[in-house]
Amino acid sequence: MGTNRKEPCSVSPACRQEGTSPLSAGAAARQTAPPAVVCAACSALGGPSRQMSWHPQYRSSKFRHVFGKPASKENCYDSVPITQSVQDNHFCAVNPHFIAVVTECAGGGAFLVIPLHQTGKLDPHYPKVCGHRGNVLDIKWNPFDDFEIASASEDTTIKIWNIPKQLLSRNITVCRKELVGHARRVGLVEWHPTAAGILFSAGYDYKVMVWNLDTKECVIMSPVKTIDCHQDVILSMSFNTNGSLLATTCKDRKIRVLDPRAGTVLQEANYKGHRASKVLFLGNLKKLLSTGTSRWNNRQMALWDQDDLSVPLTEEDLDGSSGVLFPFYDADTNMLYVVGKGDGNIRYYEVSASKPHLNYLTEYRSSFPQKGIGVMPKRGLDVSTCEIFRFYKLITTKSLIEPVSMIVPRRSESYQEDIYPPTAGAQPSLTAREWLGGMNKGPVLVSLRPGSELPSPRPLPPESAPSTPTAPASSHLSSQMEKLVAEDGQRPFSMPEEKSPRWTAEHRLEEKKAWLTNGFDIFECPPPKTENELLQMFYRQQEEIRRLRELLTQREVQAKQLELEIKNLRMSSEWF
Repeated sequence: MGTNRKEPCSVSPACRQEGTSPLSAGAAARQTAPPAVVCAACSALGGPSRQMSWHPQYRSSKFRHVFGKPASKENCYDSVPITQSVQDNHFCAVNPHFIAVVTECAGGGAFLVIPLHQTGKLDPHYPKVCGHRGNVLDIKWNPFDDFEIASASEDTTIKIWNIPKQLLSRNITVCRKELVGHARRVGLVEWHPTAAGILFSAGYDYKVMVWNLDTKECVIMSPVKTIDCHQDVILSMSFNTNGSLLATTCKDRKIRVLDPRAGTVLQEANYKGHRASKVLFLGNLKKLLSTGTSRWNNRQMALWDQDDLSVPLTEEDLDGSSGVLFPFYDADTNMLYVVGKGDGNIRYYEVSASKPHLNYLTEYRSSFPQKGIGVMPKRGLDVSTCEIFRFYKLITTKSLIEPVSMIVPRRSESYQEDIYPPTAGAQPSLTAREWLGGMNKGPVLVSLRPGSELPSPRPLPPESAPSTPTAPASSHLSSQMEKLVAEDGQRPFSMPEEKSPRWTAEHRLEEKKAWLTNGFDIFECPPPKTENELLQMFYRQQEEIRRLRELLTQREVQAKQLELEIKNLRMSSEWF
C-alpha cells in the first residue's frame, strides 16, 4: 500500500511549505538517499533544476575596483559664479590647459576661461569672454587646438574665440569668427571628431547646421549644409568614431541616425517605451546608448543596435529622480559613466558586445549635487596615478568646481600599458575639404606613455641612401634611428657621429615642451604662494625627475643597440 508523507520542501532553504512524496514500503527500503521533496510553488518555478541559481556569477575585469577620488580643497576652483540657466547642457568644457565655465553676466552672455593650474579662490574681477548679446548656452573646445573654443548663445549666433596662452588681463570681446544662420537661439555646438575646421550647431529652429571654418571670412553667413529633418527642438548630438554618422535626440523623444553630409535619416527609433533625452555612440561597438525616462517616469538607460532602432537591446531603470542623465563613454576602457543632473552620484558600467551588454561596476557618491559637468580628454590625465577618467563637477550651492578622478588601484608606479591603449590625439586626420568630399578616416592615435610625442603633421624630408654595397643595411639602420627619434619628438638625422646644425635654441625649446606632459609646465606656472602649493610643486618636480631618469635609461639602452648596429655595419663593409 502507498503512503503519503508530509515533509518540508527541500528545493529552497527559505521555503517552509510541505510537499508530498508518494512512496511504497518496498521503494522506501530500496532507496539509499532521501528523495527531493518539492512543494507546488517551487515546482512551478522549475523544481530542483533551480536549486543552484542563487550562486553569483563573477566577471573578471581589471576595472572592477575603480573608485572616484575627489580633489582636495586647495585643488578645487572656489568662488566661481556658475550660470543659473535651466538649459540641460554641461556648461563646462575642459582641455589640458584650460577649464571654461558658463557664467552670469549683465547685459549679455559670458563664460570664464581659467588656466588649469590656477586652483583656489577665483578673483571676483577675473576677466571674462563676453561678446554675446544673449546668454551663452553651450561651449566646446576645439579637439585639435587647445586655444580655440566655440560658444553658442541665445542671440542666434555661434562665435569662435582665440584664447591667449598667457593669463587674461582684461575681458575678451572680439571673436575670431562669427557664424550667423539660425533663426532662433542656438542650444548645442559640436566639433567633428576627425576633420579640422568642421563645426555642427543645433538651434531652436529645429535645424542642424554644418559649418566650414577653413575660410578667410570673419563672418560666415551660410552653412555648407542644413539638416532640417527634425520636428522639434534637438536635445543632443553625438558622432561615431570617424564622424561618418551623427545621432540625435529630439523633443519628440525619437532617436535618429543621420548621414551628416547628405542630411538624410538612416535610422529612426519609434519605440514608445523609452523617451530619450541624450544619446551617445559607443565607440566601435556599433551601438548607441540613450538616457531618458520610461513610461512610469523613471530615469532609464537603453542600449540600441545602430543598424536597427526598432527595439532596444536592453533597458535599465535607475531611479525616480527628475534630473537629466548625462552619459560619457570611454572607448579605450569600454567604460560608461552616467552623471545625473541635480544629484551628486556618478554611476559607471563596463560595456561588452555580448549579453549582458551593461555590467554595473559601482557608484561614486557625493552629497553635493552638480548642475553641470566637464570631462578632461585622455591626453590630459595623470597616468602616474592610474587615472583613467576625470570629471569637473559644477556645484552651484557652493560656487565650486570640484575635480573627481576615476582611478584604477595599482601598486606599481610604472606605466600601465593595459589600461592606456593608444588614444585619440590632438591632430586631425582629415581636412575640411577632404571630409566634405566624402572621405572618412579614424582619429590619429597617440600613446599616453610619458615622454612619447605625437609625430609632426608635416612630412619628414626623405633621406638619400648611400651608393655603397651596404645600402640595405644602412637603410635599415637609418629607419631604426628615425623611429627612435620620432618617439623622442626630435628630427631625424643620418648618423649619430654627425653634429647636425639643426640643434638650435628653438628646437631645444620644443624638446623641453615635449618633456613636460599631462598639462603641467613648470615654465608657465606661477610661483607658489602657500606652503601646500610649494609642497605640490616639489612633488611634481620629483616625479618629473624620476620620469626623466627612466627615459634616460631607456635612451642609453637604445644608444648601445645603435652602437652595436654601427659596429656590425663597419665589419660587414670591411668584409666586402
